[in-house]
Amino acid sequence: MDVVVVGAGPTGLALGVDLARRGVDALVVEAGGKLFPGSRGKGIQPRTQEVYDDLGVLDAMRAAGGPYPPQLFWKNGEPLETKPMFDPVPADEGAPYTEPLMVAQWRTQEVLYARLRELGGRVEFGRGATGLEQDPEGVTVRFADGTAERARYVVAADGGRSTVRRAVGVGMTGEPVDPSPFLVADLRVRGLDRDHWHVFADDDGYGVALCPLAGTDDFQLGGRLPEGTEADLSLAGLRRLVTTYSHLDAADITELRWASDFRPRAALADRFRVGRVLLAGDAAHVHSPAGGQGLNTSVQDAYNLGWKLAAVLAGKAPDALLDTYEEERRPNAAAMLGLSTGVHHGEVRRGEATVQLGIGYRESSLTEETRANPGPVRAGDRAPDGRNADGVRMFDAFRGPHWTLLAPEPVAGIRSLPAPRSYGPGVFLVRPDGYVGWAGETAEGLRTYAERAGAWTLR
Repeated sequence: MDVVVVGAGPTGLALGVDLARRGVDALVVEAGGKLFPGSRGKGIQPRTQEVYDDLGVLDAMRAAGGPYPPQLFWKNGEPLETKPMFDPVPADEGAPYTEPLMVAQWRTQEVLYARLRELGGRVEFGRGATGLEQDPEGVTVRFADGTAERARYVVAADGGRSTVRRAVGVGMTGEPVDPSPFLVADLRVRGLDRDHWHVFADDDGYGVALCPLAGTDDFQLGGRLPEGTEADLSLAGLRRLVTTYSHLDAADITELRWASDFRPRAALADRFRVGRVLLAGDAAHVHSPAGGQGLNTSVQDAYNLGWKLAAVLAGKAPDALLDTYEEERRPNAAAMLGLSTGVHHGEVRRGEATVQLGIGYRESSLTEETRANPGPVRAGDRAPDGRNADGVRMFDAFRGPHWTLLAPEPVAGIRSLPAPRSYGPGVFLVRPDGYVGWAGETAEGLRTYAERAGAWTLR
């Protein structure tokens, strides 16, 4: 087997999808008996929508969710004011998706799981990892049921309390974001419209919010409780909480579907790679949920890692290519931790800062900008959408597991397309994850870079 992915959350499933479409023999294993049942990570940022477009699931995600409603603030049983959750970010040809999409996490996982199955991928439930051993040729993962799996690489996507991370001795450095206990739950509620995210908070910032979950009949309850309060996650306890802060009656909370409590924390794994074991998602970084960065950063970990694993496994790139995963994603995760914490404390507005369209890898050792005077799109930047002079849309050209060469003139032996005028002059080699890996005035030096980076699926 090529890869064992431990954890069937959004990270593990997205990685499974990417590996399956590349023909990698991968197995996703999940300790639980089924997919995660709750709504926890519900915000899909525009950059992640672009990832989902490439993975072939964006239409299904849109059908499973919907737009965010404005927040409606209540006081003493009366509506006070309405505010948008996000500052608007204008769309243009290069960035067609600029509004976050709301999809309950359980629905996100259903969509990714269905896509994985469609591609012939596998998920085995009820297989909780208990430890592992690795050697120069591979990794053996041990499970609670006494079985084991052998693979060339293992990816830990098993959450903030990752068993795999602990097994390879990687620590996490971090700190609490808020001393108050928080809770989240999926409820059936009557007496509130579904056109608003209803907020009931006191002057100290404690209270609850009830958000209609797009694509479902549920509301997501979010609560921030005074320090020292013990969260009661029973239906009766949640009814008491809602009636304490809102005008609703206990009977208006008709059903409890899922609930969890937590204390917001920001923490970063000390390493993202130990030999043949790589960490992704919450196993590598834990965020405050504010700003909707955690799930998105996690899915983009998978998107960065999938093509690199495939290139190394196929013998088209050296093992050192996998070192660029930590090099690129760990600084990004650190920045997202700071951003999430800033949103949590009200220091950063949701909007342009949180849509993740500005993420790039200009400083990566995998990035080569050889032009003396780069234009608006540089090596390391996200490759924008747009149409070239032939009417070809870039996101259509990029979609798939290949690299894409954009050049004003044909390059011998390689299929290429002209770039849109918005890119500026030059030749651009776009990575499978939608970032410009190499840029030059001409194609000189392109093949040397392509060999180093495993750019063997040029289109």
